[in-house]
Amino acid sequence: MAKVIAIANQKGGVGKTTTAVNLAASMAATKRKVLLIDLDPQGNATMGSGVDKYGDVATIYDLLIEEQAIDEVICKETSGEYHLIAANGDVTAAEVKLMELFAREVRLRNALDAIQDKYEFIFIDCPPSLNMLTVNAMAAADSILVPMQCEYYALEGLTALMDTITQLAKLVNPELQIEGILRTMYDPRNRLANDVSEQLKQHFGDKVYRTVIPRNVRLAEAPSFGAPAMYYDRASSGAKAYLALAGEMLRRKEKQSAAVA
Repeated sequence: MAKVIAIANQKGGVGKTTTAVNLAASMAATKRKVLLIDLDPQGNATMGSGVDKYGDVATIYDLLIEEQAIDEVICKETSGEYHLIAANGDVTAAEVKLMELFAREVRLRNALDAIQDKYEFIFIDCPPSLNMLTVNAMAAADSILVPMQCEYYALEGLTALMDTITQLAKLVNPELQIEGILRTMYDPRNRLANDVSEQLKQHFGDKVYRTVIPRNVRLAEAPSFGAPAMYYDRASSGAKAYLALAGEMLRRKEKQSAAVA
């Protein structure tokens, strides 16, 4: 069964899409079967995967609203060697139309049932707002990965996000957990970043990944070339950091499996 991880934070500009694309590519590079779902109407994860969101491509709208079979909306040719369910501007309409539909909170979860055994990881890139698309992601996910910058306002936003997750878990997914907290755009020379990082570790303990994602020009440049950083510049610090994160997540998963066994 696939592990479904929603990558979410209500605050914009914290590296959600960068994390979704590069983590999916890094996991795929370890020979895991990976599906990335772009739930953001901006379609940045789609473009960053080398798929033209303006072209003739099936999207998450077709899956959630038109009820097209999930196998028909999965794009199997991406620059990151993973599979993708794309998004574009049409997905904005999905937010509105979902409100009119029966079982609107669990449409994504129900759709994923058909492919759970085909992938090891399913990553969901959530929009930077709490709307019905995000609710669908959290209903479908086993856990949530939270990317965040180590700054004061991000810390405040994290508290609000945790409250939201707790409330949503009660309503649509009692099994929902925090997968981990990822420090992004990290600059160790910044005193505030170090202070916030220490507060995170004190409060969330081993939920905070040891791996940190540095500020890196290559990570910012890669999407304009339609590729994850590891295929744009494998030697860059950003690409290496996401490969390290994938390794850390796999080791955690193995520990959890061993503990259950």
